[in-house]
Amino acid sequence: MRVNEKYSTLPAADRSVHIINICAIEDIGYLPSEGTLLNSLSVDPDAECKYGLYFRDGKRKVDYVLVYHHKRASGSRTLARRVQHSDAGLAARSARQDQPLPGKAGPVGAGEPEPPLDYHEDDKRFRREEYEGNLMEAGLELERDEDTKIHGVGFVKIHAPWNVLCREAEFLKLKMPTKKLYHINETRGLLKKINSVLQKMTDPIQPKVAEHRPQTTKRLSYPFSREKKHLFDLSDKDSFFDSKTRSTIVYEILKRTTCTKAKYSMGQGEGRKKDSALLSKRRKCGKYGITSLLANGVYSAAYPLHDGDYEGENVEFNDRKLLYEEWASYGVFYKYQPIDLVRKYFGEKIGLYFAWLGVYTQMLIPASMVGIIVFLYGWATVDENIPSMEMCDQRHNITMCPLCDKTCSYWKMSSACATARASHLFDNPATVFFSIFMALWAATFMEHWKRKQMRLNYRWDLTGFEEEEEAVKDHPRAEYEARVLEKSLRKESKSKEKRRHLPEEPANKWRQRVKTAMAGVKLTDKVKLTWKDRFPAYFTNLVSIIFMIAVTFAIVLGVIIYRISTAAALAMNSSPSVRSNIRVTVTATAVIINLVVIILLDEVYGCIARWLTKIEVPKTEKSFEERLIFKAFLLKFVNSYTPIFYVAFFKGRFVGRPGDYVYIFRSFRMEEDTGNRSRVHPMPARPHLNSVTSAKTLFPNKCAPGGCLMELCIQLSIIMLGKQLIQNNLFEIGIPKMKKFIRYLRLRHQSPSDHDEYVKKKQRYEVDYTLEPFAGLTPEYMEMIIQFGFVTLFVASFPLAPLFALLNNIIEIRLDAKKFITELRRPVAVRAKDIGIWYDILRGIGKLAVIINAFVISFTSDFIPRLVYLYMYSENGTMHGFVNHTLSSFNVSDFQNGTAPNDPLDLGYEVQICRYKDYREPPWSEHKYDVSKDFWAVLAARLAFVIVFQNLVMFMSDFVDWVIPDIPKDISQQMHKEKVLMVELFMREEQGKQQLLDTWMEKDRKKAEPFNNHSPTPPAPPDSPDFPGGTP
Repeated sequence: MRVNEKYSTLPAADRSVHIINICAIEDIGYLPSEGTLLNSLSVDPDAECKYGLYFRDGKRKVDYVLVYHHKRASGSRTLARRVQHSDAGLAARSARQDQPLPGKAGPVGAGEPEPPLDYHEDDKRFRREEYEGNLMEAGLELERDEDTKIHGVGFVKIHAPWNVLCREAEFLKLKMPTKKLYHINETRGLLKKINSVLQKMTDPIQPKVAEHRPQTTKRLSYPFSREKKHLFDLSDKDSFFDSKTRSTIVYEILKRTTCTKAKYSMGQGEGRKKDSALLSKRRKCGKYGITSLLANGVYSAAYPLHDGDYEGENVEFNDRKLLYEEWASYGVFYKYQPIDLVRKYFGEKIGLYFAWLGVYTQMLIPASMVGIIVFLYGWATVDENIPSMEMCDQRHNITMCPLCDKTCSYWKMSSACATARASHLFDNPATVFFSIFMALWAATFMEHWKRKQMRLNYRWDLTGFEEEEEAVKDHPRAEYEARVLEKSLRKESKSKEKRRHLPEEPANKWRQRVKTAMAGVKLTDKVKLTWKDRFPAYFTNLVSIIFMIAVTFAIVLGVIIYRISTAAALAMNSSPSVRSNIRVTVTATAVIINLVVIILLDEVYGCIARWLTKIEVPKTEKSFEERLIFKAFLLKFVNSYTPIFYVAFFKGRFVGRPGDYVYIFRSFRMEEDTGNRSRVHPMPARPHLNSVTSAKTLFPNKCAPGGCLMELCIQLSIIMLGKQLIQNNLFEIGIPKMKKFIRYLRLRHQSPSDHDEYVKKKQRYEVDYTLEPFAGLTPEYMEMIIQFGFVTLFVASFPLAPLFALLNNIIEIRLDAKKFITELRRPVAVRAKDIGIWYDILRGIGKLAVIINAFVISFTSDFIPRLVYLYMYSENGTMHGFVNHTLSSFNVSDFQNGTAPNDPLDLGYEVQICRYKDYREPPWSEHKYDVSKDFWAVLAARLAFVIVFQNLVMFMSDFVDWVIPDIPKDISQQMHKEKVLMVELFMREEQGKQQLLDTWMEKDRKKAEPFNNHSPTPPAPPDSPDFPGGTP
């Protein structure tokens, strides 16, 4: 046996010399250290293996890495032990010898006591030994490294040889390019000229990547088969399967390889027996694939390696470096993304995310331009807007009623001039057009993405992926299998308990043996989790979601109370400047509070949604992901949009009228002390305290005189911009860097003496281990979906939303790219043909946006009241008199006791009649202060507009969906051409085989002719046994 086939160490109690256990002799001192031995063989062994990208031989590439924690003596440095597993038989023999894994025990002196045993750590070690032995039996090659710069961390490097790659590629039905090349159909005539001009114009913004260049030829792809190797170009076997494909294949093996027979040997004693029973029970409850082993802490991490460094001097060129320069750099923000290279490096699922994000960002460009035009139109026509001019005209001298009881005084309508003019920027006839445009934009975006997705499916050879996806979808999760096995064990124990109480019958020994042998096989065949098993989890989900939605509503109510109480407190301030800016101050601070609460609850709701999904125990990974996405989206949707829904549809709707305002808390009162200071406290009002001036200090929750649309715009803009700036950008930049810095400090604290060496020399797998693990695409999609809601749901109130979304996404693409390249471990490549449930969510938001914008235009803005006035009440066909039409009159003598203003002469004259915004009967009417006929006319017009707008826009959206085909014509032609070429290829192959067979038969016939000429017997017929190839 060769010395370098396996290195191991023996325990201190058994220091016998064994040819396999060379390191035992080394520990005693007869051999130099491994570092000396390797240095004698090679000048720089780390450079030979490209610093961890290859095995120690420098030939076999590291396709995957498993990381585990192990305990070793901290007093002395552990000698270098790099163990290479290249033979399954050696692993089996090592397991039989019950030897500890290399690096577990350092050299122990003769007079030193043995360190106390950790039975749980030993159990993990035995599981690792068995699991790695099973991996080698599956054909993988392993190499261990415990002499790392990270204290107490070991690495198992995995390499998939060529025969394993071929076997698994055939099993997974991976489409691989064949030798057959064919030309892609090019456009002709005018379209060809237009395309050439566009290519020349867009050449400066194209990434300098070979994969991004337009291709005129394409290789025919076919699912890999070992029987049809001659179809594929296998001249360079090292590059036939790229690193992404190799890591995917290894991960599939890791998932299905199990660990169920690990032995655990402990001493005697009650405590050890209990631990042994517990571990035995755990071992019976499931088969340990890599997901379970990671969950149980047997391994601490598992990941494929990055291709190399992305920056620095003398860095070898690789795909990661190319992506960093042409994709993850802020200096190339104006360029297209190299999507094909992203897919090649990270896989189809991540490639589809960035492709979708790129399409969404491109589609925001026309939406932003139209939004800017709408905003500029409002800016240009603000001086021509008759209602705002009437409100600002001092000559009208309209006296408005107090906005609250007692403490508020009369005020001039002209004081709301600035608010009215600002409202026109967002509340003008162009916003209706913009709402219709954005609804059609959303439908066009969805159709454009479907077509882009089909092009990518064709380019990435994913057209026949459905059957494969169905097979993967049915694969159960490890947690589900554990629950099923636990249920089956409970059933088995109950049945044994019942059999104990039954009278024993003479049993056939043979039948008993068969039953015992088949018990393990049939234990989980018919057992599955039913709704009864999941009912507690479903009930917990329902109660938790309702509770969290109630918490969101309660927070909104708390912010409302804050607004009202703060407005009341500021109204009693002695400073005129403070009193004049009450509404702006209260609105801005309340929105900031809303923003902070939304950001905090987003993080909390994300964790709660994951926990709720885990306790449901979904069967498959796809089911788990979809349920998690649904819960997280529901909670975050409610959290993000509840304050905006309140301002849009509820604020100012139920405030009452002057003298009869509606209050949230009627028990609050205000007292003025001798020091002329005002204070508010929840003290019950007592009628007998006549000496104290009492008043209700809580303002009614009303909108500004210009309407609620301006406040809705402020709310939407601050929340949207704040979420994008703080949550999406600062958190994505700051939190990963902070985690990386904390991990760096922890590693430095664990091995301070080795810190300098750690910084100087790093293997690739050590560097990647310090990176943040990939947590999935759900957070990335979620923030973009919430942004899509801001862009579409309330776009009637904020036409600049697409512009701010565009600016954010330009940064977001490069930020996410940089995070994937520099901050995260390389994720396992996952094949996917679409973006999954996110597409359905986008369609749902698009449909909901039509309804919400219809209600915003109809009920939140003054668009419908203006139309009603223009066509029903205007005397000259203009908007003159509209403001007076929307105001009702109130006789100050009708104030209820204790509600009249404290200072009725605040304006300098006595007021008899004041005005307020509402459609009510005048005080001189028989039914004074009841809603008037104008109110019902406007309400009917509003409802009619909602119905017409919704159906019209829905019809137009469906028409766009119907007109634009899901599959581009050229792609459908290319797919048909591929099928024809594939049939022709196999037909030619069959013809070639037939011609070869005919040639052989002809040769045999010619050889037989001389014998036939000398023989008098006639030639045998073709069906005769004497004829070559004939029927025997």
